[in-house]
Amino acid sequence: MSDACVHDSPDPPQAPPCTLVIFGAGGDLTKRLLMPALYNLASGGLLDQKFSILGVDHNSLTDEGWRDDLTATMESFTKDPSAEFHAERIDPQPWGFIRERLHVIQGDFAEEATFKDLAGRLTGNVVFYLAVAARFFGPVVEGLGKAGLLKQTDGAFRRIVIEKPFGADLASAKALNETILAQGDESQFYRIDHFLGKETVQSILAIRFANAMLEPIWRREYVDYIEITAAETIGVEERGRFYEPTGALRDMVPNHLFQLLTMVAMEPPGAFDAEAVRDEKTKLVTAIRPVTPENAVRGQYAAGREDGQDAAAYGDEPDVVEDSRTETYVALKLEIENPRWSGVPFYLRTGKRLAGRRTEIAIHFKAPPFTLFRGAEGRGLVQNVMRLRIDPEPGSATRLNVKRPGPQMHLAAIETGFCYADFFDPAPTVGYETLLYDCMMGDPTLFQRADTIEASWAAVDPLIQAWKDAPVCFYPAGSPGPKEADELLGRDGHVWLPLGEK
Repeated sequence: MSDACVHDSPDPPQAPPCTLVIFGAGGDLTKRLLMPALYNLASGGLLDQKFSILGVDHNSLTDEGWRDDLTATMESFTKDPSAEFHAERIDPQPWGFIRERLHVIQGDFAEEATFKDLAGRLTGNVVFYLAVAARFFGPVVEGLGKAGLLKQTDGAFRRIVIEKPFGADLASAKALNETILAQGDESQFYRIDHFLGKETVQSILAIRFANAMLEPIWRREYVDYIEITAAETIGVEERGRFYEPTGALRDMVPNHLFQLLTMVAMEPPGAFDAEAVRDEKTKLVTAIRPVTPENAVRGQYAAGREDGQDAAAYGDEPDVVEDSRTETYVALKLEIENPRWSGVPFYLRTGKRLAGRRTEIAIHFKAPPFTLFRGAEGRGLVQNVMRLRIDPEPGSATRLNVKRPGPQMHLAAIETGFCYADFFDPAPTVGYETLLYDCMMGDPTLFQRADTIEASWAAVDPLIQAWKDAPVCFYPAGSPGPKEADELLGRDGHVWLPLGEK
């Protein structure tokens, strides 16, 4: 680790004692993400001795059977370096702490008896985690409310974590908000987006607002355009049944990509507290001009080559309908109508089976107002670009112009930056640790409010409606995406950064 690393921060306090009730105890989310996150929290000493976990699943599970199954899953992560959670070994002490606190009941999410059973078991602080299909979000919250499980008495809290997708369009998002807010207060609902659990995403606010040399130029007078990319090399694979009615737009844009957008473009909040930060995020999303088809590209991967291997077309993936028009790629040009960003285009792209795996934000700065270097000495002049890398190698890189060594003034482009791994000890994380901890602590800063969710859907709803019967354009698997996405930027005289560039 570099000697330049900052001093260690104070140890955070333990979360208060509570029961975590997981609807969907036997599901994939619980196994792959929630249990590793809880294990990491236990490893950090952040869970109270009175912490407990109660799983609810429609399948018949026993306490010991559930414990054994989850233990086997945790052990399997030590053998799979590509897993979202990977550790060389599972420490028996923190896992034992979690394992002995695991209990489970069988129950139908739509049956009143399930919630009556819960009411007889729960006292004190409770966090309800909805690790279930989106169609159960409303019924589960209604069941909790009708059983009196959301009433906060004697100083105890009752909170509900709701996964994405939160709605499938503006109308369904509004309907779901209406349903859940009829059962509890907005402050009880934690709409989660695991992108915000990533340290590098949270760090965007620090990079912007804790560095005096950056914030003054983070605006239309100095910024030419901004790219936000979330590119994957994997395909849909076994998730065709989920992906078919969803597509890349619904799956990625109103949540993940808009979260990155708000971090990079929001106004400075008056204070670093939950409501001040969330107010500014909502203002930013509300300022997005609704997207129309002429500012959007809808693509789907065809057969191609990925990492030297043949890759099937999306239409040939399991559980994909014949002649599907579901998009696996989206590129958008966004316009933000506020004084800071008026006239600055934001280009967003996300897709599967692309030429490289990358999540990053690239800020392209304008050229200096007076070009001192003309003729031969200015041939090496390049545009300044600052890249905030989220994944897979977290850090930042900034492209600058310098003098090339020699007797004459000739310019050359160099890149300077840092990698988080050079300054901070890497810690195994799945991105849910901070979010679970914050929920238990009652800090909603990294969670979305109802108004933010609805504003996000409002920005893309015209596109969703326009695309119902629209065709897709195709791109070969392993390519940078459809040529139409290049044309989207090209008409403004801009280009995407290459996906293969590090």
